[in-house]
Amino acid sequence: MPKAKTRKAAAKRFKITKTGKVLRRHANMRHLLSAKSNKAKRSLRKVGLVSPSDMARVREMLPGGAR
Repeated sequence: MPKAKTRKAAAKRFKITKTGKVLRRHANMRHLLSAKSNKAKRSLRKVGLVSPSDMARVREMLPGGAR
């Protein structure tokens, strides 16, 4: 059986924690930042979790990190 390949685009965007949660970054932090409040920009900097409905799809793209 061939080795399962990691999708490199997903590997750059997601990180799997030791407990198995999948971390992601928030959107809307690239441009048009002057229109956003400081509070909104500060909360967008924080790392978020992938929703449970998308978890299986992301894990399938990252076979090396899946537990």
